[in-house]
Amino acid sequence: MKKLGGVTKGTLSNIGFDKQNNLSKEILLFLYFLTTIIIFAALLLRLFQLTIVKGNYYHTLADNNRTKELILEAKRGKITDRKGLAIAQNLDINIDLNQERIISRREYFYPQAIAHLIGYRQLADSQDLKDDNCLTKLRVGDKIGKKGIEKLFDCELRGKAGKKLIELTARGEYKKTLSIIPSQPGQTLQLAIDLELQNKTYELIKDKKTAVVAVRPNTGEILLFVSSPSFNPEDFESPNIKQITTYFQDKNKPLLNRITEGVYPPGSIFKLIVATGALEEKKITAQTLIEDKGILTAGPLTFGNWYYLQYGKTDGQVDVVKAIARSNDIFFYQVGNLLGEQKIKKWAEIFSYGKKTHLGLEEAEGTLPSSFWKKETLKENWYLGDTYNYSIGQGYTLVTPMQTVMVTAAIANNGYLCQPQFLKNETPKCRKLPIATTTLALIKEGMKRACSPGGTGWPLFEFSIKNANTSAALLPTLTQEKSTASASNQQANIKIQTACKTGTAESQSQDKNPHAWFTAYAPFDKPEIAITVLVENGGQGSDIAGPIVREILREYFEREN
Repeated sequence: MKKLGGVTKGTLSNIGFDKQNNLSKEILLFLYFLTTIIIFAALLLRLFQLTIVKGNYYHTLADNNRTKELILEAKRGKITDRKGLAIAQNLDINIDLNQERIISRREYFYPQAIAHLIGYRQLADSQDLKDDNCLTKLRVGDKIGKKGIEKLFDCELRGKAGKKLIELTARGEYKKTLSIIPSQPGQTLQLAIDLELQNKTYELIKDKKTAVVAVRPNTGEILLFVSSPSFNPEDFESPNIKQITTYFQDKNKPLLNRITEGVYPPGSIFKLIVATGALEEKKITAQTLIEDKGILTAGPLTFGNWYYLQYGKTDGQVDVVKAIARSNDIFFYQVGNLLGEQKIKKWAEIFSYGKKTHLGLEEAEGTLPSSFWKKETLKENWYLGDTYNYSIGQGYTLVTPMQTVMVTAAIANNGYLCQPQFLKNETPKCRKLPIATTTLALIKEGMKRACSPGGTGWPLFEFSIKNANTSAALLPTLTQEKSTASASNQQANIKIQTACKTGTAESQSQDKNPHAWFTAYAPFDKPEIAITVLVENGGQGSDIAGPIVREILREYFEREN
């Protein structure tokens, strides 16, 4: 006890508590429980939100991790020719999971031969999506027709897309198909085009800058529509950027549709217009004679007839039929002067020169000059020499091959101008031109003689075919002859009378050959086909374009049923 010094006993009353310290502990304990309750409530609230409020959303999201929706591209409509042969169709469809759509590719038969007719497709751009007027609307990533039939009938060909829901593995690989909403294919289009004839025509002209177009005169159905040089529309499906760039840079302009977009002076083909106008305006009659002296003057300028300039000869006294058959320039210089530039323009417009044909493709209107046009455009006066040039399809006059074949068809079917149409068996849309039957008879007779010995269309002189399967409608117009070979080797020749007009039009480039024109219809009495060929900077119409027409007509009439 001695070592515990300083310690004394105390009483119970001396023991007490620190009240401030006890209060702090109570507050901390309260805050702890409050925080726990808040956290727990927040967790419950989040759980409620995830399971009750957004339960369906997250359930769907979870399902999407194992499922995928693919767009089933509608099978684009098939395009066939008049006999049902496929021109364009879609290839088999392949699944591309990364693209989230089903990809298809368009296949074209004889692609270069039909390129300017069918056109091509490309991915729809923002402007296409904005301007889309079809019932089935475009989606981002869809392809749309950009040229030709693909563009003109895009709504009909498009179809309606479907959907396909597939299940994926954990690695994103295809497992199975869950459901399908099938796509609806586009319409099948049957064109009036003869595909085999189209391809064989292309083989004739593929190395030349050439336009060939043929129609049925009584309906306007387009049988041939070939422009060269050409391109491959499948290059725009891939797309083959390098090849497409080459097309745009090519100086020969393979993307130019020379049938409707190319404009050229018509040359002597235009004489059919001048002759018709002069007869209808009573400036000449069937008996009117004009002497061909080889040369005509207009002030200091001289205008010669081709026959005199090339061979030093003249045609003597010339009436309107002989003038067409011989393509006599002197006759048309003087008749054009009698008619006048305003009436020449009037009658060219009646035949629809200077206007779009409303075919539905990109088209040039061409140019029909007049004194007013020259004053406004070139700030120059109109002279007699301008009228002379106008009268033979030279000078400032520009037309398209499409317009020209319509003129030929209208003459062939006795004055009915039919709207050209791509589809087979459409109701013809024809209107009667204000031309007398007697006038048309003279024009047709001149064209008949142009394709007969003594005329200018020598490639169609005595035109005949072999081994033909000819329609009953043709037989009365044909003359059947037999060869002089032995009986065992005898082969029937069928002569078909044709009607034609040649044209050689000076190019605006002095260093280039003239443009070669040849337009014709056959048979003469019951026309089945009207055809126009233009060879750009080709040379003489009869020498260059004429043989092409002959080979196409022979192929057309000798076809097996």
